[in-house]
Order: sequence, then C-alpha cells, then structure tokens
Amino acid sequence: MTLQEIIEKRYSVRSYLDKPVEEEKLLKVLNAGRLAPSAVNFQPWKFVVVKDSENKKAFESVYHRDWFNQAPVYIIICADHTQSWKRAADEKDHADIDAAIAIDHMTLMAIELGLGTCWVCNFYTDQCREKLNMPEHMEPVAILSLGYPANETTPNKKRKSLDDVVIWESF
Repeated sequence: MTLQEIIEKRYSVRSYLDKPVEEEKLLKVLNAGRLAPSAVNFQPWKFVVVKDSENKKAFESVYHRDWFNQAPVYIIICADHTQSWKRAADEKDHADIDAAIAIDHMTLMAIELGLGTCWVCNFYTDQCREKLNMPEHMEPVAILSLGYPANETTPNKKRKSLDDVVIWESF
C-alpha cells in the first residue's frame, strides 16, 4: 500500500471485531508514534497502553460509548509539560502539537497493519488522570482506540475541497 492509499483508507473506526491485537502489531504502532517528529526533538510524550479487560472496564466512565468498549486496546497519549518545548516569543507550549503528530503516525501505521483506530478527544480528562495515577505535569491529550475494524469498507469521508483550505501567499 502506498502512503496515499493509507491516508485515503484511514477513517474513525467505531466498530471493532472481537479479536485481540497481536503484540508485534501493537509494538509497531507504538514505535511509529515514538518516531514522530517533535519541536526541538524533545519528544514530550508517553503512551499508556490499556488492554487488560478489568482496566478497560474502568475506562467506561472516562468515555461513554458502546463502540469504544469493543476496541481491544486503548492507547492514552499523554503530553509531558516538563519536557516540552516552549516558543520564546510567546511561551506557546508545543506538547499537545507533538502528541498530535505522534497520534497521526500511529493511526497511519495501524492502517498499514490492517488495524483501525479512532482518535478520541471528548473524554473526562480528570477521571483519566485518576485512573492512570497520572502525575500533575502530564496531560492526557487523546485516547486512541485500536483494533480490527468490523467493517471492511472505508466509509465515504466528507472533506472540504483543496480550494476551500489552501490560501496562496497571503490572506
């Protein structure tokens, strides 16, 4: 599969097969995140893997969706604000941006491996912190559900046209 095909095939999976993700594939997905670029190469992320059924059950209160509970693996992508780069001009903390790049790398690797993901941002961050005993300087940025999609076909993704999103030279 070409990178273009991988990008076109990626979608937010909301229905998973009852099939575990092989350790080798999970490690490849995690490694893709590890290899992502970050501001000043500080790599201010941690990836918390939750796949034990009891631990997953505890996450039902963090994000209330039936489809989410079907996923065999949750990866909680966390930003470490003590290790992130802050832009001198305005002190913009790039931890969340760096985490997002890592997530994107993981979603694309998952597609190449025949897996699917859903990038979840609408969750209870305080409960997530509590369940993971997360230190204060860490921020749960997103949860990535991971597993084998129950649907073999890629849904039609609505996207704005290139003309709607590209501005040449200046506003």
